[in-house]
Amino acid sequence: MAAFTSFVPLILIFAIMYFLLIRPQQKKVKEHQKMVAALRRGDQVVTQGGLIGKVVKVKDDGELEVELAENVKVRVIQNTVAQVLSKTEPAK
Repeated sequence: MAAFTSFVPLILIFAIMYFLLIRPQQKKVKEHQKMVAALRRGDQVVTQGGLIGKVVKVKDDGELEVELAENVKVRVIQNTVAQVLSKTEPAK
């Protein structure tokens, strides 16, 4: 019985860490993956590097083609998109 009571504080610390740190981080990762999966042509995005541009093409291999200015296009890894500024309506 005494051995079990010495583990109670350790178990409580782990539970607090889980609910305050691990669980919110997992939720944030799922939301980011969902946002990246929903990217499509015409969306205005911000990359983790701070570049703002419009998605021109979504490729199958996890890449995007983003237009930063007129006739200036760059290839970006989809997971480096930090934020979507404006979404386009899906084609009907």
